[in-house]
Amino acid sequence: MDFLHLLLLSLLAVSTCFLLKFAHSVIWVPFAIQRHFKNQGIYGPGYRPIAGNSAEIRSLFARAARSKPKSTPAAAAAAAGFFHHRDVVARVSPFYHEWSRAYGKSFLYWFGLRPRLAVTSPEVIKEVLLNTGGSFGKVRLNPLSKLLFGEGLIGLAGDKWALHRRITNQAFNMERVKEWVPEIASSAGKVLEKWEFIRGEREEFEIDVHKEAHNLSADIISRTAFGSSFEEGRRIFVLQDQQLDLVSLALRSVYVPGFRFLPTRKNRERWRLEKETRDSIRVLIWGNGRGLGDSRNLLTLLTSSHRNQDDVIDECKTFYFAGKETTANLLTFALLLLANHQEWQEKAREELIRVCGRRDQPLVAENLRELKILSLIINETLRMYPPAVMIMREATKRVKLGSLEVPAGTQLYVPVIAIHYDSEIWGGDAHEFNPSRFEEPRKHMASFFPFGIGPRNCVGQNLAVVEAKIVLATIIRSYSFVLSPTYVHAPMVLISLQPRYGAQIVFRKISGNGDS
Repeated sequence: MDFLHLLLLSLLAVSTCFLLKFAHSVIWVPFAIQRHFKNQGIYGPGYRPIAGNSAEIRSLFARAARSKPKSTPAAAAAAAGFFHHRDVVARVSPFYHEWSRAYGKSFLYWFGLRPRLAVTSPEVIKEVLLNTGGSFGKVRLNPLSKLLFGEGLIGLAGDKWALHRRITNQAFNMERVKEWVPEIASSAGKVLEKWEFIRGEREEFEIDVHKEAHNLSADIISRTAFGSSFEEGRRIFVLQDQQLDLVSLALRSVYVPGFRFLPTRKNRERWRLEKETRDSIRVLIWGNGRGLGDSRNLLTLLTSSHRNQDDVIDECKTFYFAGKETTANLLTFALLLLANHQEWQEKAREELIRVCGRRDQPLVAENLRELKILSLIINETLRMYPPAVMIMREATKRVKLGSLEVPAGTQLYVPVIAIHYDSEIWGGDAHEFNPSRFEEPRKHMASFFPFGIGPRNCVGQNLAVVEAKIVLATIIRSYSFVLSPTYVHAPMVLISLQPRYGAQIVFRKISGNGDS
């Protein structure tokens, strides 16, 4: 009896200890943090034990997805204001839109047990993103998101991140990107050959440029970074497209430790896609040796710096996806905006004729810097439709941000899309397409940061901008274009910002003398 009595007492003590720790972490600490911020004038939706506000976030995203999209009948496009840019923040960041109106631009919300503080002050954002002292770290990704990114640059930290960053900086520096201009122009030219075949004898023809931009961007990242081609890497891109919904769902859900090992239907699908993706990359790289030996590309730099195949595969996963998505969506929205703003399309065309000559003359790297109007258009597109709509960081220790005392472990949510549309920063026309606003330098570097700022900014931004310039220049010199009456404007976030229903545009060939 004495032994049984001691055993029961021990179990009771362990259970009591567990319950106390559970109550402390799940109830006491979150409410103490919430009270800490309330005392500093920061409010937000109330904390809910364990799940936080994640269910509300998913609900707001679902409601935004169900909201009536804006169609653009050709006859009424101009009168209707077409793009309805005022809806963009509400559609792609619905919880920020909802809670910022209720609690102010800076507010506290909860993702599981983690407090998240929305910050919009350019000075605070600059302090967070430029910090090199270790006060703000990368937020750890949901383990289920590794399906898409692996252990690549996006999720790495510390010495391993520094090594990968050094390698990728070499691969995508501007001088190296300029060497790829002929290859990029060649890929763009092949797309126009395909379009001419589709056009046939017709004066006008319609293309979903979103699909075309993705295929083109996939071909360019394959050739420049990996020394292969879109056709050779097609299976990888198909598999990654199949992963998007699963990864997007994971990023909006609180992860339960150990869940990824359970043989649920979605997990089994994740395991299958992961295995097939890694196998496809392994065959593409080491099966045929393509891309190896070209000192200019990312693949050679990775394989020469890593003995571990898994490290190389993880980084390839990241750049196959990010290298395609970023530029493809930039091209898509730029073409949509120019299709709806004929005056800027014509300005860009006149500049191209002046700088580059007639359309049968090849584009060269030296031309790119002189394409000022095209640069303005690209910047304005990135302001209104940035590839990533938010950036996350985590305070690794107790810090002071402006007048706020921020506890260690607080995650900082930077709503890029909302800052890019803030009328206090950009003026009363913040919701309008106006590339000329970029003729003057920005007053603050943290008011426009589509590729992030600081040591963890987008390493491939040089390639993205150069590629966008060349492709847009190639298209604008050859065609005039307008929106299709079938186009429906409904931007959404599926990892990156993109059009939900594609991007249908009607093209008309420009004749040899420059008239359409």
